[in-house]
Amino acid sequence: MAEQILVIGATLLDSRGKPVAGLAPGTSNPAQIRVTRGGTARNVAENLGRLGASVRLISAVSDDLIGHRLKSQTAESGVDTEHVQIISGEYTGAYIAVLEENGALSVALDDVRVLRHITPGYLDRHRSLFKEADMVMMDGSLTPDSMSSVVRLCAKYNKPLCADPSSARLAYKLRPFLEQLHLVVPNEVEAAALCEVDFDGPDPEASLALARCLVGKGVSNVVVTLADYGLDYATNSEVGYIPANYSEYVDATGTGDAVTAAIMFGMLNDLPPIEAIRLGAAAASLTLQTAETVVPDLSLDMLYDHLIV
Repeated sequence: MAEQILVIGATLLDSRGKPVAGLAPGTSNPAQIRVTRGGTARNVAENLGRLGASVRLISAVSDDLIGHRLKSQTAESGVDTEHVQIISGEYTGAYIAVLEENGALSVALDDVRVLRHITPGYLDRHRSLFKEADMVMMDGSLTPDSMSSVVRLCAKYNKPLCADPSSARLAYKLRPFLEQLHLVVPNEVEAAALCEVDFDGPDPEASLALARCLVGKGVSNVVVTLADYGLDYATNSEVGYIPANYSEYVDATGTGDAVTAAIMFGMLNDLPPIEAIRLGAAAASLTLQTAETVVPDLSLDMLYDHLIV
C-alpha cells in the first residue's frame, strides 16, 4: 500500500511474569518470565509494518543499549524509526505485567516519563509528517498538551485520527478529544473510564453499551476489546459483537494494539468499517495465541485465514 501512516507514542521494554502454581501475595512466585519489545504505539507500528504498510513512528527512548535495541528491532519490522528520539540522561520506558495463570492481567506498572520529550514544539517542527500522512494514531502516553497538538495538526491537514488510551488511568487524557477521533480501541476498563462510569466486571452487553456511549460522544468508530471473549463495536450506522477465534489462550498482552493496527490497515485499503473491524478481531485472536507482543510472522494472508465468516 502507498498510504502513509503516522504513529505517535510509547516505545517500551515489556517484562511479563506468568505464575506456574498460583499467585500468592507478599512473596516470590515461581513463574515464566519473558522480556520483549512493547509500547502501545510501537506495537501498533510494528503490526502495521508487518502487514506491509508504510508507517512512521514518533517516539522517544534512552541513549542506552535497551533504547537503541528497541529502535533497531522496530526498524527491522518495516517501520520508519527516523523520528524515534534518542534522549541522553533518561531511562527507556518500561512496562512490567504480572499475569494470572490463565494469561489474564493481574496488575501492571509502567514508566513512560521519557515520552514527555515528544513536546508540542517537537510535533510542530515535524508537522510535515502530519501533512504527508493519510492516517494518524496516538496513544495515552503523550502529555495532554502534546495530545492537543496532535489533534490540532490532524485537523489542520484534515487527517483521520485514531487513538488507544493505553491504560484506564491514562484514559482521562483522551476525553476532551473524543469528537475528533475517527477510531478508538479501549478495553472494557478503559472504555468505562472514557465514559466516566464504573466498571462492574466483564460483561459483553455492558461493553456494547460503552461502545454506543463513545459513539454518542462523537467517536466515529469504536471497538471495545474483551480479551479472550472477542470484541464489541459501534459505528454511526451499526453495532455488534465478534467472538474470539483461537485454539490456545497464551497471553492477552498486545491484543488491543493488533486490533488497532489491523483496523487502520483495512480502513486505508478502503474496506467498509465492519470489514476492517473483522480484520481486527482476527488480529486479536492470533495475538492471544503467542507469548510475543506482536505476532512475529504476521501477514495479511494470516489475518484472512482467521476471519470469522
